[in-house]
Amino acid sequence: MEDDERMRRGSSFGAVAAAYAEHRPDYPEAAARWCLAPAGADVSRLRVLDLGAGTGKLTAVLARLSAEVTAVEPDPQMLAELRRQFPGVRALRGSAEAIPLPDGAVDAVLCGQALHWFDMDLAVPEIARVLSGGGILAGLWNSDDDRVGWVAGLQEVAKGVASPSLSRRRAEAAGFDVSQFGPLFGAAERAEFAHGQRRTAGSLLALIATHSTVLVMAPAERDPLLAEITAYLAGRPETSDGEFTLPMVTFALRAVRR
Repeated sequence: MEDDERMRRGSSFGAVAAAYAEHRPDYPEAAARWCLAPAGADVSRLRVLDLGAGTGKLTAVLARLSAEVTAVEPDPQMLAELRRQFPGVRALRGSAEAIPLPDGAVDAVLCGQALHWFDMDLAVPEIARVLSGGGILAGLWNSDDDRVGWVAGLQEVAKGVASPSLSRRRAEAAGFDVSQFGPLFGAAERAEFAHGQRRTAGSLLALIATHSTVLVMAPAERDPLLAEITAYLAGRPETSDGEFTLPMVTFALRAVRR
């Protein structure tokens, strides 16, 4: 997206930080372990940076795996929510383009639902700077599994404001490789991990309402769209009565610092 649009949408999350923390999905531990694997067998000894950490959805997973986790987040409201939830984690205000860490400070930089918001021309050399030799840059993205019929129907009704679908993520990933930004990283590897979240129709709607495309909409556009999504969920047997599992796939990408 254009820089102005990226800035406008990327700065919209702070206003809904509490809802983001409550409703956004987490990440499977297997995906985080895969991202960290090239750095060594004992992940508990790794120094890990969660970059663009938001309210700490990925931070929570990393803190279970590694003894030394740092979270960096530019939005003060998102950072405050992260600190509230994870008081034992070192959490700093900063951005991918200006990381508040010294050279070679970490063994891995992981970005959950964040890499696409970075100015990669600036972020890639900055990430490489804070990584040790042979360190890892990895991105993780949660996607709704539109191979499932009702999820594909939701994608159609939502007109692009629901969580990106698996098919969309795969199409985007086909053209993305960290090495295209210079010689600092090797070729990217990709993997997918089945995932799922327990939801109700109300909590799924609340999740959709935390997406940047919805947050920047005018109420006259947003409210009818959310009403249409509500009607769809109420009319599907899979989602109309109590809790259900939202089928998801976590897409992961990793590259090693040269």
